[in-house]
Amino acid sequence: MNDVAVKGAVDVAATGSLPAQALIEAGRLARSWSRQADVVTSTFVLPVLLLLMFDLVLGKVLGATGDGDPIYGFVPMIAVAATMYGAMGTGQSLYAERESGLLRRFWVMPIHRSAGLLGRLLAECGRALIATVVVLVLGFVLGLRFEQGVAGALGALAVPVLVIAGFAPVVIACGVSRAGHKVVEVFAIVVLVGMFFNSGFVPLENYPGWLRPVVAAQPMSCAIEAMRGFTLGGPTAVPLLQTAAWSIGLAAAFGALAVRGYRNAARA
Repeated sequence: MNDVAVKGAVDVAATGSLPAQALIEAGRLARSWSRQADVVTSTFVLPVLLLLMFDLVLGKVLGATGDGDPIYGFVPMIAVAATMYGAMGTGQSLYAERESGLLRRFWVMPIHRSAGLLGRLLAECGRALIATVVVLVLGFVLGLRFEQGVAGALGALAVPVLVIAGFAPVVIACGVSRAGHKVVEVFAIVVLVGMFFNSGFVPLENYPGWLRPVVAAQPMSCAIEAMRGFTLGGPTAVPLLQTAAWSIGLAAAFGALAVRGYRNAARA
């Protein structure tokens, strides 16, 4: 695997511009992830199984409450959770590259210093987009309809990509740390807990009064409401701006840590 990765890095070095090098690095990562069972499972297999389980087991029960078809909450919830949880697998692979010395080998090659991070961010966005397509297609089979037309479908596809743009720096900062594998596992647990405390699982009115503001303000709920608005209809501007604020805030808070940690890991 390392020899293939180094060959890809040589191809990157042969292309002078930063955008071209970032795209080649993103392609290398995508090919690498396709051979890693944990990344494939967390990105594609797990969300499919979860969506089927939620719809088949809880769909009729929650639908009987009169709050509308729960599929319009399940699909955004699984799409956002898959985007975030799938990043954990790529975080583990980043930690493996750090431990194997692969990042150091890249560092000494004539490559733009930011090509590695930019390429990883592009790869994460591409992975999130593909995973969202899979979830939306399965949701359509289960009864989801795009009431807002093509523009709404494109908006729903864009929301998880916006989420991962802010969440990826968090995972990168953790993955390049010395305790990266443990920290990434902790984040995976946090994402799983968040999947059961959001507005897609059950309506906000079903949560205790003291918990509603927390559930409504957490990033998964904001993204879920934005996707619900794009598919079923309803407010989209406010939840979309809230999602963007979360992404920008996380990127600002962890972006510098990710860059510094990546540089230190490459030099170690």
